[in-house]
Amino acid sequence: QVQLVESGGGLVQPGGSLRLSCAASGNSVRFNAMGWYRQAPGKQRDLVARIKSGGTTNYEDSVKGRFTISRDNAKNTVYLQMNSLKPEDTAVYYCNAVVDWGDTVENYWGQGTQVTVSS
Repeated sequence: QVQLVESGGGLVQPGGSLRLSCAASGNSVRFNAMGWYRQAPGKQRDLVARIKSGGTTNYEDSVKGRFTISRDNAKNTVYLQMNSLKPEDTAVYYCNAVVDWGDTVENYWGQGTQVTVSS
């Protein structure tokens, strides 16, 4: 099994920065991709940023130039550096991992971490 443990959320003023971390457990696990999604109250869960095993990244348009996703393959950890935060970035942020088990591909989710951007 795979477990994802997130950290780094909190309260920050507009224009501030936060760094989210997500550590994935599981030896000999092939992570096809890892990423971050977010869900604001009353809204659906949407992709924020994703990084594939080869290093390819993609971002939701509203965070381009402000957020940076990175990955430490040796530690099975993915990071989301969030700069120039805006009130509309307020949401619960969820870590996601796509794992290739050979005969099947599975999605795993973290428990979520709250990010609140407010003065």
